[in-house]
Amino acid sequence: MSWGTELWDQFDNLEKHTQWGIDILEKYIKFVKERTEIELSYAKQLRNLSKKYQPKKNSKEEEEYKYTSCKAFISTLNEMNDYAGQHEVISENMASQIIVDLARYVQELKQERKSNFHDGRKAQQHIETCWKQLESSKRRFERDCKEADRAQQYFEKMDADINVTKADVEKARQQAQIRHQMAEDSKADYSSILQKFNHEQHEYYHTHIPNIFQKIQEMEERRIVRIGESMKTYAEVDRQVIPIIGKCLDGIVKAAESIDQKNDSQLVIEAYKSGFEPPGDIEFEDYTQPMKRTVSDNSLSNSRGEGKPDLKFGGKSKGKLWPFIKKNKPPPPPPASASPSAVPNGPQSPKQQKEPLSHRFNEFMTSKPKIHCFRSLKRGGATPEDFSNLPPEQRRKKLQQKVDELNKEIQKEMDQRDAITKMKDVYLKNPQMGDPASLDHKLAEVSQNIEKLRLETQKFEAWLAEVEGRLPARSEQARRQSGLYDSQNPPTVNNCAQDRESPDGSYTEEQSQESEVKVLATDFDDEFDDEEPLAAIGTCKALYTFEGQNEGTISVVEGETLYVIEEDKGDGWTRIRRNEDEEGYVPTSYVEVCLDKNAKDS
Repeated sequence: MSWGTELWDQFDNLEKHTQWGIDILEKYIKFVKERTEIELSYAKQLRNLSKKYQPKKNSKEEEEYKYTSCKAFISTLNEMNDYAGQHEVISENMASQIIVDLARYVQELKQERKSNFHDGRKAQQHIETCWKQLESSKRRFERDCKEADRAQQYFEKMDADINVTKADVEKARQQAQIRHQMAEDSKADYSSILQKFNHEQHEYYHTHIPNIFQKIQEMEERRIVRIGESMKTYAEVDRQVIPIIGKCLDGIVKAAESIDQKNDSQLVIEAYKSGFEPPGDIEFEDYTQPMKRTVSDNSLSNSRGEGKPDLKFGGKSKGKLWPFIKKNKPPPPPPASASPSAVPNGPQSPKQQKEPLSHRFNEFMTSKPKIHCFRSLKRGGATPEDFSNLPPEQRRKKLQQKVDELNKEIQKEMDQRDAITKMKDVYLKNPQMGDPASLDHKLAEVSQNIEKLRLETQKFEAWLAEVEGRLPARSEQARRQSGLYDSQNPPTVNNCAQDRESPDGSYTEEQSQESEVKVLATDFDDEFDDEEPLAAIGTCKALYTFEGQNEGTISVVEGETLYVIEEDKGDGWTRIRRNEDEEGYVPTSYVEVCLDKNAKDS
């Protein structure tokens, strides 16, 4: 089966067919190129999708991804990112192994095709030239034969005519011989050219054209084989990434299997556990008899026993729930003038009518308990340093986290100190490298930072130990909170029933509330009567007169000079002392403080 023998007369059709084959190859290249663009676009979209749903760093959303289901989702996003990378590999391999090679091969194929058909056209032109020569010699031979025949007939006519002279007859005879010779020469030339044409024609149809068509056939077959190999490569490029894609999918399945619903439930407990005890039963209150309302023995905080308050700190009521206590308000602002009439301590707000207990219980059940100890009675809106605004369990976690962070910072500073010490030793051994004294300032600064961090760590460890029950509550903080709780005296009336709730959650009159809080503060202070007095850290001068009518505060007169024993912690109150027996808190804005320099440095 050869195009040279079977298609010897289909030169033009073969030319069209080979051009169509090149067009098909170019179309396939275009197809693969568009496939690579799709793969790149798909990979980019997958990466953007994975990035879109990744948790943002240092955000609340990142903390939520501690659950196993969220971790599995993160693993899925990471696997999808790797999955996108494999599609990029497909695009790169198809571009390098198919598009580039086929584009180069198409150029070579076009050059080869052009050369083969150029040879074919050259052979065609040669045979056409031989054919024209044959036709020309044939026409000349035919013409000479006719001329010789006419000359012979004219000679015979002249020879038969008796009236014609002998000279004319001889002339006609010579002319006939000349024409006859010309015809013989034309015959010989025609015969020679005919033989030559037949030879050329035989070579053309049996040698030149078959060879040229055979080359074209081989070229076309190579093109077909090449496009088949490219299709195999196209499949292999996809097949090569299937194992890695399978691993990505296996990773997603493994992440899904790692989800532990029990562990997630435990994490929810750790995240939101308050450490409070649930409220006890509420006893029946009989309204049929005209008697004073009794207080339930099993109140929400279980802190009463047979109508007698048991509010002493350090006992069983230390961690009880006080759900209805209202937060302390900030200290009063300084008066517009220093006159005695500008004293901020005004009369008590009028009594509010009592609300049904069922309403207060429903409000308690539908609201979050905000206060569980005196430390959580914040004067301002900022989060306290010891996280006392949080429930016990959450506070313990925050304190532990803070301690761990401080330990890491201490370790970092110690590593820096060791590095500076080593550098100083190198400078001491090799003075030409640097001055050892230049590192003393840096070394002292690092040492100071370490000491500050250690003190900070000890402070948080003490709070942590207090929460975990290893240490008692700090007396000063509790004493301050006790006084401040008792000093709440808002100028406006709030209809919320929390203003009328006692620390144990029972429903009482305002007068009983005041007496109970005072008893609480008195009992609380009695626990720490043996504590050594604090040393003075400076002095202060009273700018205005302040009447300390509430527990924990002290009265001062304008122009009076007193000792400062505790700075303002950011809550607007300063602790001062008049003598060894009289001390308390006054609003910071009512005094001009002058701290001792040595006390500041210490």
